[in-house]
Amino acid sequence: MPRFDHAADAFGDPFSIDDLMLPRPATGYAVQMLGSDQLLDRHSGDFLPVRAPGLAALFDSFAAARQAAASWVDRHCQRADEHRLAIVPASFDSLLERHVLICGVLEEQP
Repeated sequence: MPRFDHAADAFGDPFSIDDLMLPRPATGYAVQMLGSDQLLDRHSGDFLPVRAPGLAALFDSFAAARQAAASWVDRHCQRADEHRLAIVPASFDSLLERHVLICGVLEEQP
């Protein structure tokens, strides 16, 4: 049973990858810890860097990514609004062997 009743836009406005005009193609939805290069791993439920070996961060739908984000917040946050999570379009680059944030939000300084 979820601890919080998450608003429909709690992790960003719902979107369809197919409807977005993106600078490069997205192949899935990722849950990003805003201000970082950390994505939610589907298997462990932990946030890992985009370069982490074995990271499986792509969800097939916004709804699946939203459910994973909500579950993480339910387990890790005292209040529903204290998270820094957003669902973003992403892909996996098989040459670089890492995930790529298509429209993620990173810190201004490295």
